[in-house]
Amino acid sequence: MKISWGYKILIGYAAFVIGMLFLAYQSTQQKFDLVVKDYYGEELKYQNVIDASDRAAALSGSVVTSVKEGKLFVLLPEAFKGVETKGTAHLYFPADEQRDLKKTFTCNNGSFEMELLAKMQGHYILKLSVEKQGVKYYFEKKILF
Repeated sequence: MKISWGYKILIGYAAFVIGMLFLAYQSTQQKFDLVVKDYYGEELKYQNVIDASDRAAALSGSVVTSVKEGKLFVLLPEAFKGVETKGTAHLYFPADEQRDLKKTFTCNNGSFEMELLAKMQGHYILKLSVEKQGVKYYFEKKILF
């Protein structure tokens, strides 16, 4: 049986349309997490983060992290030892908001620990917002679990 060129064009066009509809359907099923819900409002506040990062960079030393027995141990620079320090720690996973972990802490010795979830694997960014005697500091460190 021989198919004429008109039917071949029709079959090719139908296959193309079906393929495009399939791709359009697949694209609507993808999940995209935004970094933050109120992106514009956070952008206006970002200068505070830049200033806190500059203050943190001026300190001698940096944040040291270690993972043992399902806990993340965070050691702050020497300037935070012996002084009451409070802040928030955010383990940010860029690919999935559901895997983020946040904790507020208060410490006097310049160190604290966080319980980790059993399924935490991949590249995380530790975002530390720390306040010491009314002055805010901001640290970021990449961590691989």
